[in-house]
Amino acid sequence: MSTGSGAASAPAPEPHDTLSALDTPARKNSMFSSLRIRNYRLFFLGQVVSNTGTWMQRIAQDWLVLSLTGSSAAVGITTALQFLPMLLFGLYGGVLVDRLRKRPTLLVTQTAMALTSLALAALTLTGQVQVWHIYVAAFALGLATVVDNPARQSFVTELVGPGQLQNAVSLNSANFQSARLVGPAVAGLLITGVGTGWAFLLNGLSFIAPLTGLLLMRSRELHTVERAPRGKGQLREGLRYVTGRPELIWPIVLVGFIGTFAFNFPVYLSAFADDVFHGGAGVYSMFNTLMAVGSVSGALLAARRGTARLRLLIVAALAFGGLEILAAASPELWMFALIMVPLGLVSMTVNVTTNTSLQMSTDPAMRGRVMALYMMVFLGGSPVGAPIVGWVTDTYGARVGFAAGGAVAVAAATVIGLILARAGGLRLSVGWHGGHPRVRFVPREHRKALAPVA
Repeated sequence: MSTGSGAASAPAPEPHDTLSALDTPARKNSMFSSLRIRNYRLFFLGQVVSNTGTWMQRIAQDWLVLSLTGSSAAVGITTALQFLPMLLFGLYGGVLVDRLRKRPTLLVTQTAMALTSLALAALTLTGQVQVWHIYVAAFALGLATVVDNPARQSFVTELVGPGQLQNAVSLNSANFQSARLVGPAVAGLLITGVGTGWAFLLNGLSFIAPLTGLLLMRSRELHTVERAPRGKGQLREGLRYVTGRPELIWPIVLVGFIGTFAFNFPVYLSAFADDVFHGGAGVYSMFNTLMAVGSVSGALLAARRGTARLRLLIVAALAFGGLEILAAASPELWMFALIMVPLGLVSMTVNVTTNTSLQMSTDPAMRGRVMALYMMVFLGGSPVGAPIVGWVTDTYGARVGFAAGGAVAVAAATVIGLILARAGGLRLSVGWHGGHPRVRFVPREHRKALAPVA
């Protein structure tokens, strides 16, 4: 519960309102309205610095593994190890987050992540680094993420309250993706200029900013949420809560398929940069930067939109898969690079819409567990998907691997969109309007009303 009147989130919709329950327009805010709140402003600014370092390390880590092994599958294994802890322990992390105070928890997890990056920097700068060192560091970062991710996701509500939640979630995504514009570019310069170790070092030092922001926050200005008491069966309780609500379980299933097979960009983009277009770290960084341009645009549009529509989620997921298939077939570097911008936009629309709709539909006492399940499925799918898509990419080529990931996204969005429509009492209507074909969902009762009377 929040300290004010009412719950800290919208009440969960009834199952029969699944596809339409989240379609009511929320109060529209200005694009940066949540930054007026001091605690959130400190959090946001700290994340700007830390996220830039995170993207530097991602690029440097992927390229270092590729340089040491020459294998896309090895890059996939690294990605898998980083997200394996989320798959194994993600739900337990959510239970802990619901029990613990969020700010002290984040101080611990952010410190652990900083120390891991600094250790990898020391090994790389001294010339002692081996592939297994990178594997261990990736797994250690993943362990910290098990608690850090749901804690950061649910802490946003405590920072801004329910009225600014949509805006703050969208700005967090814009923050992360804006760092993606700078981080890969800086990483490319560091890799080609002085080596990957400096990227790891700067990432470790970047955690000073969010740690300082957390320490400077005013506790009295937080929107306190009642913590879940210790008790047996809390993990099962969280699972029952999600599985009993179609508006929660099916978006999570959708992002599970997308995260497992279609979001493996370290594998896909490094393979296209190295094997298809015969570029280097600079081309790989360019692909990530162009995707970030679209992602920032998508996040800012979400911040301004003020709604969390499941219909939009399905459309964005379909567009995401279609763009991946189109990119896989692109014969020229400039065409492939150009598609990265809209691909980034729709991928961010999928991310922000899912995140916001889940938080706004979840009881505050359950939010840590729900967001942990979401992050476990979305990020934890990589240990399953990354080695598979890495093997497909190595065996059949980057184009086949990328197209296969896009096809999975299209198929999952189509099936789950129909399931949500049926659960919401809707049907697919295909017809003509103004001389153009129109496809939309309409209430089933509408069909009955149009049926001829006997």
